[in-house]
Amino acid sequence: MNSFSTKLTQIQEQLLSEKISEKAEQVIVYIAIVSFLIHLSIIAVVDLDFLNLGAYEELTINPISALYTPFSIILIYEVYLLVFYLPKSITNYIGKQYEIITLILIRKIFYDLSNLEFSENWFSIQGDLQFTVDIVATLLLFTLIFFFYKIDQKNRTESSAISIKTKKYIKIKRLFASLLVPIIIVLALFSLGSWIYETGLNPEDVGSSLKSLNSIFFDDFFTVLILTDVLLLLFSFLQTNQFSRVIRNSGFIISTVLIKLSFSADGILNTILIVVAVSFGVLILLIYNMFNHLKQSR
Repeated sequence: MNSFSTKLTQIQEQLLSEKISEKAEQVIVYIAIVSFLIHLSIIAVVDLDFLNLGAYEELTINPISALYTPFSIILIYEVYLLVFYLPKSITNYIGKQYEIITLILIRKIFYDLSNLEFSENWFSIQGDLQFTVDIVATLLLFTLIFFFYKIDQKNRTESSAISIKTKKYIKIKRLFASLLVPIIIVLALFSLGSWIYETGLNPEDVGSSLKSLNSIFFDDFFTVLILTDVLLLLFSFLQTNQFSRVIRNSGFIISTVLIKLSFSADGILNTILIVVAVSFGVLILLIYNMFNHLKQSR
């Protein structure tokens, strides 16, 4: 039993170590740069008529669309960082969820940039209106994430030393994080396989599915996160039954559920749900801090 526990600890340390995180960051950056250059090269070769991709040429018309590729790669690293921060801090873990959904929105903006229609009737064109809403939403999300971390930083300066129960809870979170790594890898491979099977790599189907690419992996990914959050909430009762902590963690689950629901919505409603989800999380954390400060001042 002790040998199994030791092996499990070693696996956790390898998967969630600072060294692995730094190496993963370097690898992802290099892959993102190379993939971006390859995508640009393909677009240039097609544009110069050196290569005929047939029906697939529609996917390489605009160089701006190449920005979609490196951002997709960067999102993979953000997913790993989310798992990496899970044992360290529940708020950092939630903050990474907000960062991921914001990057997904930015990636969507890069896709829409290549399809903008410049005219006097800007707000009457659905694609242009969606682009405007997404730009404004990105600024709002960036601001909300800033306040989320700022509020959390203030909470850390006022927090007390780590108790024995908290240390046990951290071990549970490390176990969850270690289990999430293979689950996410399997989910990513399954999602990719399902997408290839459903589209049959047909140019028309591939082109139409690119804009809704988020639902291929991230829809299921946030479902996994919701289940993880619920289990963490239940295990948190072993650490504390403090009312404010329970409400905070429950609020974070609601925020994650709203993000998950955004993948099922289209157009402006999708963006509104994302902003509402992050706003709810920020307000929950703010009220949690105010509640604790009130109790301490009594």
